Amino acid sequence: MYLLEGVKPLLDALDTGIYVRNILLCDDVGSRQDYPDEITVRLDRKLFERLSDTGTSQGVIAIAEKLCYDYETFSEKAGMKGSNIVVLDRLQDPGNIGTIVRTAEAAGYRGIIVTAGSGDIYSPKVVRAAAGSLFRMPVLQVDDSMEAVNMLRKMNKRIVTAALDTDIYYYQTDLTENIALVIGNEGQGVSEVFMESSDIKVRIPMEGSIESLNAAVAAGILMYQSQKINR
Repeated sequence: MYLLEGVKPLLDALDTGIYVRNILLCDDVGSRQDYPDEITVRLDRKLFERLSDTGTSQGVIAIAEKLCYDYETFSEKAGMKGSNIVVLDRLQDPGNIGTIVRTAEAAGYRGIIVTAGSGDIYSPKVVRAAAGSLFRMPVLQVDDSMEAVNMLRKMNKRIVTAALDTDIYYYQTDLTENIALVIGNEGQGVSEVFMESSDIKVRIPMEGSIESLNAAVAAGILMYQSQKINR
């Protein structure tokens, strides 16, 4: 289970069919929605603020069930022929993680693989940054990078990494379908396992003395290359 804070995330979860165990309402905040009485609990302000993760809460927090996938269920929803997947390789910043999940859905990607060492994809900040996409995007969490590589091979995905030791710019190759795009750790980049397993390495052109981009910005640039021909 995990916490959803705010009216819009809760309504999105209910509309998507996410199981909500309880809805916690702050006593001194009037609700603009009618929630089921059997799962609604009212809390006084002091207790509610101990649970809240935002500075200006709307006075509603839900306890929701995580969507858990194994390889088979993930592959059925995200691994079909032609689909694209994004891999979060030890990514840490919750804002980056949530933004990438949201952008992946917008760019037509079908699933997310998260390796061990990454930040909690169900943390409150990630859930807010993902803005509802987390309810719709299948997420598979794996123990190590090689396990992820083996799964991607079984799904016949080309592994794509961003690197500096390549002469291929991202717009010079076909990234429109059937790829697994690996986004590496903010400080250390993509792990050696993924680098050695890459089918193709691409780079994003940068001028001046800039050596790297923010992980979510780089991911957005690369993921939207999949729309180059499809739009």
